[in-house]
Amino acid sequence: MNTAWVYLILAGLCEIGWAFGLKYSEGFTKPGVSVVTVVVMILSFVLLSQAMKQLPLGTAYGIWTGIGAAGTAILGIVFLDEPRDLIRIICLLLIITGVVGLKVFSGVK
Repeated sequence: MNTAWVYLILAGLCEIGWAFGLKYSEGFTKPGVSVVTVVVMILSFVLLSQAMKQLPLGTAYGIWTGIGAAGTAILGIVFLDEPRDLIRIICLLLIITGVVGLKVFSGVK
């Protein structure tokens, strides 16, 4: 796996991190959590921009948002007792399938 893909996966994981940070910063009213959230947010964007040096825009952005959306929703189900009904699980599987499809059919090695 080349460096651009590693950057992209790390950027997606950071997106999950800052989404959770937003939840726990309570509208940026908790200074410590807020600072960590902003730092992780910036890191996510930096890693995404590095990945985009080699990957097509649509592929990189689609995968980044897909990792963030699916990962955040899955962790919300697991750790925050968010709804886990069948249709929600199917939708998450569709997002994951889309992310995998963008990777497989990106034309980038």
